[in-house]
Amino acid sequence: MPRKPRFYLPDVPVHVIQRGNNRQATFFSDEDYQAFLNWLKEGADKHGCSIHAYVLMSNHFHLLVTPKARESISRMIQFVGRNYVTYVNHKYGRSGTLWEGRHKGCLIHGESYLLACSRYIELNPVRAGMVKTPGEYRWSSYRGNAHGEATEILGQHSLYLALGTTNETRQFAYRELFRNALDSDQLHSIRAAVQTGTPLGDGRFRAQIERTLGCKTGHSRRGRPSDNH
Repeated sequence: MPRKPRFYLPDVPVHVIQRGNNRQATFFSDEDYQAFLNWLKEGADKHGCSIHAYVLMSNHFHLLVTPKARESISRMIQFVGRNYVTYVNHKYGRSGTLWEGRHKGCLIHGESYLLACSRYIELNPVRAGMVKTPGEYRWSSYRGNAHGEATEILGQHSLYLALGTTNETRQFAYRELFRNALDSDQLHSIRAAVQTGTPLGDGRFRAQIERTLGCKTGHSRRGRPSDNH
């Protein structure tokens, strides 16, 4: 069965997820998380990606990223994967694949879903029961977006910048978004879109994307998708 193609467009945000093979662990120590982030920063710079949010969980990761070119995200993920798998295999004396096939991703209508998707990503450790608040988790972008913690990885999207006129007001406004949890419909929409590769937005946005690409881009899966945290 042929692999379903992924469709990305320059300057259109994308929600990316990649899991460990058979949902097994992919990060084993603090050094591993940091090594991955170092390659992620290098890969993003090398291949023209701006990363707005991320979380590294024990057996998968999420990214919210805007590419400069259609192939930017795929090339970045390949770069990171190639370097990180080599590092893990050498460090732990293992061999073979680490990830579960190819990454999954979906285009996002920025004005409707970008900040919701950012919250979804950074709340992963809370939904997983690992921490009570997103700021307690070290390996996500929350501290950078909400508190201005220094990081070279994050690139601020225009919608984030529009939250305020100064860094302090933007960070305050961003923290305020987390006062309310994402509702069940938002969670379902975000999970279903990334699982099926369907653009996340209203019908007008999906139609616009399909006209631009000249083809259908996915379909909503019936029922509720599996829990992605």
